[in-house]
Amino acid sequence: MSEETASFDLSFEPRHGEAVPVAPGVERVTAGNAGPFTFHGTNTYIVGDCSVAVIDPGPEDEAHFQALLTALSGREVTHIAVSHTHRDHAPLARRLQAVTGGVIVAEGPHRPARPLFAGEVNPFAESSDMDFVPDLALADGETVAGEGWALTALATPGHTANHLSFALSEGAVETGIVFSADHIMAWATTIVAPPDGAMADYMASLEKMLARDDRLLLPGHGGPVTQPAPFLRGLRAHRRMRERAVLERVRAGDETIADMVKVIYASTDPRLHGAAALSVLAHLEDLVSRGAVVTEGPPALSGRYAIG
Repeated sequence: MSEETASFDLSFEPRHGEAVPVAPGVERVTAGNAGPFTFHGTNTYIVGDCSVAVIDPGPEDEAHFQALLTALSGREVTHIAVSHTHRDHAPLARRLQAVTGGVIVAEGPHRPARPLFAGEVNPFAESSDMDFVPDLALADGETVAGEGWALTALATPGHTANHLSFALSEGAVETGIVFSADHIMAWATTIVAPPDGAMADYMASLEKMLARDDRLLLPGHGGPVTQPAPFLRGLRAHRRMRERAVLERVRAGDETIADMVKVIYASTDPRLHGAAALSVLAHLEDLVSRGAVVTEGPPALSGRYAIG
C-alpha cells in the first residue's frame, strides 16, 4: 500500500502532578493511573488563562485531584468537558464541579454502540462510569465558550458511542488544535471493542478528522500528534491492514477469533490479547455487515466464521 503505516511514539514524559504547558493557553496534568491501556496515565487539559475549561478531569484519584486544584488555584472554572464515559476520564468531574462550580459538558451518558445480543455481556461495563450524566449534552458542532477560548464538539464515535473530540478556537478563530481523547493517540492504536465501540463508526470518524487538516492533536494518553494528516493516514492504513489480516485468517481456515488472535497478534503482549480479540470481533462485525464474512447468528467472541 502506498499510504503510510502507523508509526507510534513512546517518547513521553508524563511529569505526574505538574501543570505542563503544551500549547498557547493549554496546560496538561497527567494522572498517575499508568497501565497497559492508559500508557503513563490520563491527560487532563486546562484551557484558558483566568477563566478556564478542564477537559477530561480523569479517574477518582486523590493525588490527581489535588494536583488539579493546585493548577487551578486562583482561576475560575466555567466548564468541565468530558470526552467519553470510561472510568479513566469521567469520574472526577462531579468532585471537581463541587469545588469549582464548572458546568459539566459531554455527549451524554454511557451507552453501547449497539444493543446487546441475548446472553451477551459487555466486557467493558465495569470500566464505564454508568452514573455519569452531563449538565449540558453537546451534539456534533455545538460549542461552549469562555474568556478568549471556545471548544467545539466533534462527534468521533468508535472507541465508545458517545466519544467526543474538542476543537479549540481563540474567540471565533480555530487554532488547528483538537483534543482527540482516546480517538487518536500517538502511543498506540485505539481499542475498538464491541458492544461499547464499533469499527465502522471508528473508520468514519478517522475520515472526518482527516478532512479537517488540523495541525496538532492532544490525546487522552501520551504525547501530542504533531503531524496529524500523515499520522491519520497511517492509522487508516493500519486498520485496513488489520482487516485484511482477519480476512486472510478466515480464508486460511481459522474459524474462531482465538485462532486468529494467535497469528495476527503473535508479537503482542499477552496481557493485551483480550483486547485484541475484541478488536478482531469489531472487524468481523463490520465484515459480516458488508457480506464479506458469514457466521451463524450475530457476530460473537465464541462464534465461528467463514468467507461470505
